[in-house]
Amino acid sequence: MIRDSSYGQVIHLPRPPASGPHSSGSAPADQVEKPAKEPGADPVLTDVLLDAPFDPAATGFVLSLLPRETQPLLWVRDRASQRENGQIYTPGLRLFGISCPVLQVTVSHPRDVLWTMEEGAACNALCAVVGEIHGAPSVLDFTATKRLAIRSEASGVPLYLIRSGDPGTLSAARQRWRLASLPSEPHPDDPQAPGQPRWSAELFRARNRAPGHWVAQYDTDTSVSHCLRLVPRSRDGQMATDHSPAPHPAQRRHPRRAEP
Repeated sequence: MIRDSSYGQVIHLPRPPASGPHSSGSAPADQVEKPAKEPGADPVLTDVLLDAPFDPAATGFVLSLLPRETQPLLWVRDRASQRENGQIYTPGLRLFGISCPVLQVTVSHPRDVLWTMEEGAACNALCAVVGEIHGAPSVLDFTATKRLAIRSEASGVPLYLIRSGDPGTLSAARQRWRLASLPSEPHPDDPQAPGQPRWSAELFRARNRAPGHWVAQYDTDTSVSHCLRLVPRSRDGQMATDHSPAPHPAQRRHPRRAEP
């Protein structure tokens, strides 16, 4: 065990032995090679705030950031978040390339969400931990997020905290995003059907990364490691409308031909 602080320990569990004629039991925990994390799934605490209530942008955005691994995913929420954001429809996760088991936990108090996230981050047998907390409760202070950030970096398990109805209180998260839904892309086969979802993603605080504002979309190309495609948002507004009347055809001036 690796002691990351005075209040807990990080437990490294051995991975299951590979099946085959040359497999000979499980390896010691210290010799187990940890899976490489994909870009966007670094072992840090990431805050995802919503611009408007009842907006599924944060859920889709977090699903795009999750690592594509076979280890279980822990998803915990309080009942207020469940009423506003609903539950995860697990068969639909395949559209995001997620095929790992999902452990869904619903608790009554935000304090229990923080405790479950901290305990889940202490076990590297999980690929990631996602928590949902509604509003800005007093238990969700800077100290609580600092504990989560330290535990995530010590264990190597990325944490994602979806904060719906939060005005933007202080947080020790290494990355802080603000999400809003955008019109989806046109469907390639049916113009009446919705296409790939798109989100307005604003990174307003980050460590070792410049803030910015992008149009985010899940990339369905499985040959690339990045699952999230970011396109910078244009700062230009709409083009000005010309309200001047069009000239009469007889009043249009035609260029004179040059004389030979």
